[in-house]
Amino acid sequence: MTGLNDRTAQTPCDLKGKRIWVAGHRGMVGSAVVRRLERESPGELLTVGSKTVDLRDQQATRAWMADAKPELVIIAAAKVGGILANDRYPADFLYDNLMIEANIIEAAHRTGVEKLILLGSSCIYPKFAEQPIQEAALLTGSLEPTNEWYALAKIAGIKLCQAYRRQHGCDFISAMPTNLYGPYDNYDLQSSHVIPALLRKAHEAKMAEADSMEIWGSGSVLREFLHADDCADAIVTLLKVYSGDEHVNVGTGEDIRIDALAQLVMDVVGFRGSLRKDASKPDGTPRKLLDISRLRSLGWAPSIDLREGLQDAYKWYLANSVEGRGPNDRVAG
Repeated sequence: MTGLNDRTAQTPCDLKGKRIWVAGHRGMVGSAVVRRLERESPGELLTVGSKTVDLRDQQATRAWMADAKPELVIIAAAKVGGILANDRYPADFLYDNLMIEANIIEAAHRTGVEKLILLGSSCIYPKFAEQPIQEAALLTGSLEPTNEWYALAKIAGIKLCQAYRRQHGCDFISAMPTNLYGPYDNYDLQSSHVIPALLRKAHEAKMAEADSMEIWGSGSVLREFLHADDCADAIVTLLKVYSGDEHVNVGTGEDIRIDALAQLVMDVVGFRGSLRKDASKPDGTPRKLLDISRLRSLGWAPSIDLREGLQDAYKWYLANSVEGRGPNDRVAG
């Protein structure tokens, strides 16, 4: 053991010339990370699709990593979805995500990966955590039931990184982004998150010249949103300078009511109808705002404001949707 758990938070890591594997490069976050890493002059950016290597398969994952020999690894591969998808497929969300992260982390240890970062989600925190949510809030209360399966898998991933750090001296870290959006998002209304769902609903309402657009719940809950390109920039910052034992929140430090977000989306899309609220549908956690003090102390801050980011996401949707649908990679590999 090298005692990495006792390191200070800042341990420089030069990305130039390194063989870097982005697991989940076809997804929204993974593709943004690839774009951002290209500015760092890596030696080689490694990618592999899920049709070539099923990351839920331990032997296949080990074999590919032993052959590819990455020096740095970013785990952006995951099975993701909104409230409806989490409710319908709890076993898939728990099993798939546990297997993906466990197989990659174990193989990274076996092949001597220099540094690894696991990407999780702010849903790891208790439903009624004190706001804004500090990293120390983890495991201090009950999870939000509508996404607990995904959250449990990501909590296990955080702990697995910490365990390999403590037992084997691996420089494995974790980052917990807030709600993300941007190019390559999932616009399938059965499995999408809130921003792509709102963008698609507003677009379809505009095209149909409808009088109104519906959103789920009361609209009063508060959420924080971060553009995928900002998230990718934060990940690169963490790879370069952070080697602490604790996970790091990644967000904007600002939140917005869902009904206000819906109105902003409608304005960006150009839909002039009214907003209807289906109060029979669940709201989820009342508020979820991350404390990003730890990340800011490393010199990072977001650069894309919400309106600008929504305009970018809608532009991508218009250019890539087929009959109103964007890509639906439910397991990003």
